Amino acid sequence: MKRSATSEITVEGAAGDGGAPDAAPGELADRLEAYRTELTGYCYRMLGSAFEAEDAVQETMVRAWRAHDRFEGRASLRSWLYRIATNVCLDLLKGSRRRARPMDLASPASVDTPIGTGLPEATWIGPVPDARVLAAAGDPAERAVSRESVRLAFIAALQRLAPRQRAVLILREVLSWSAREVAELLGSSVASVNSALQRARATLAASAEEPAEPLDDSQQELLRRYVDAFERFDLDALTALLHEDSTLSMPPYALWLRGRADFLDWLRGPGGGCAGSHLVPVAANGRPAFGQYRADGLPWAIQVLDLADGRITGLHSFLDTERLFPLFGLPLRYGGPKPA
Repeated sequence: MKRSATSEITVEGAAGDGGAPDAAPGELADRLEAYRTELTGYCYRMLGSAFEAEDAVQETMVRAWRAHDRFEGRASLRSWLYRIATNVCLDLLKGSRRRARPMDLASPASVDTPIGTGLPEATWIGPVPDARVLAAAGDPAERAVSRESVRLAFIAALQRLAPRQRAVLILREVLSWSAREVAELLGSSVASVNSALQRARATLAASAEEPAEPLDDSQQELLRRYVDAFERFDLDALTALLHEDSTLSMPPYALWLRGRADFLDWLRGPGGGCAGSHLVPVAANGRPAFGQYRADGLPWAIQVLDLADGRITGLHSFLDTERLFPLFGLPLRYGGPKPA
């Protein structure tokens, strides 16, 4: 179902967030829409795909609208929506393979390794625009947790969990629900929820990566230097910005590289077509990101960067430009920098 359909939903006689019955026509639709961003963030963490998450949220909205006459206000509208969204996600995850990053599936390759053929979209964790999953305002500490919990590395770790464990961990650790609230949502017991949370924590601890650093002035300067060096295709300047163990991945291809030397050799060889590129800043997965256009003005990749210790530690280049550029609000041809 398409996201645009939500604005056309009309509801009557629905209970509101506090359980008040008989809402005016259209009122529930507005209340549902108020939860779209946080529900999309929840479904993205569950599913690992921005497109599947938006479809899941749209299905949640439709189910809520159709069932509004059976919503009696015994729980808040928010918890009712999360129950529906959880069921939608669990249904979608039945029998599906877990999504992953290239580095989760194989060892690093060498520059001489053939790139091979692209794997199906359902193989990969995809990027998501921050605006689709992160609230624009709120407590700074809560926003920091939210940004960290949509980082590609964390989404990849979540996919290692069984679906119900995934839901428990997100609801308890990211959204700060109580064990009782989660048990009610899942139709389970508090003891079962606590047990699932312990198992989920143990699984994540085995694959944990260091939390991302906040974007301070020094990191902003690092990004400025990166854009300048990449657009000039100055590989000597890039050398000073890359961590010794930096990685390069390019979904939908399984091939990925580790190490500054291989990273730069790739750009000198197979990646030489990136010369003359233009980078347009976007925000993805709580991290700095760019839409990359090649010299001919055509889109090439959504780049998501990992930063640590004053260096670039990872570059994830997502090449499904036909779908990803519209998702990030980018045109399919570079039109030059916007006027100041």
